[in-house]
Amino acid sequence: MTARNRPLALITGASAGIGATFARALASRGYDLILVARRRERLEELARELEARHGACVETLPADLADDAGLRKVEERIASPAPDLLVNNAGFGTHGRFWEAPLETQDRMHRVHVIATMRLTHAALAVMVPRGTGAIINVSSVAGFAASPGNVSYCATKHWINAFTEGLYLELKSAGSQVKVQALCPGFTYSEFHDVMGRDRSLIPQPWWLQPEYVVNASLEGLERGELFVVPSFRYRMVVRAIRILPDGLRRRLTQVYARRRKLE
Repeated sequence: MTARNRPLALITGASAGIGATFARALASRGYDLILVARRRERLEELARELEARHGACVETLPADLADDAGLRKVEERIASPAPDLLVNNAGFGTHGRFWEAPLETQDRMHRVHVIATMRLTHAALAVMVPRGTGAIINVSSVAGFAASPGNVSYCATKHWINAFTEGLYLELKSAGSQVKVQALCPGFTYSEFHDVMGRDRSLIPQPWWLQPEYVVNASLEGLERGELFVVPSFRYRMVVRAIRILPDGLRRRLTQVYARRRKLE
């Protein structure tokens, strides 16, 4: 807890999109916040908004999680005082065939999605488990349940997040710990994510797009219920169910057809 005796949440990738939406939702629920992202100006602007609107105590921590020094800075901040909730939200997408994409971008994605998630989770659990309380939300994706042409590293790293979070869930349960973990797996969500990728949103039918507020509310409600995987919207839950029950060969053929029609390859 903070000195003001309010719960404390640390959110990565907090300068926009789902991360900023988590910050607003948690501040409205009485949390103080530590906001982590690369863009200092955006973090400070959001901090001023949340302090004025909700009376939250908001700390900004500019850091690049693909950089070892930046990652260590966040690890050290998690250690004291440890947050009650860690939201590993930082991430980004790319588009194009793996072997044609810049290696630097692929490497950066694995560092942010995998290495940063692993190290920050380790730092948090090292305090949360002995304390007996706390929660971690790892922001994954529906894409983590299947591979897709044009998104090889993204799907692979999100699949890792799903497997990693499930493994932690089983370890915590077997140890009798009250600490909660969740893999949040949204589908297409309105944010800067696709703008940064340079993707045309019109390629995806409007009914498949989710509002970030809806995604975050589903996550926080699922956390209260102790749900491991949260897939917002009935539509996407049916997609995940289909992915899990279809024969591998048929699933791969359907994925290729979808990619060609949506120009995703």
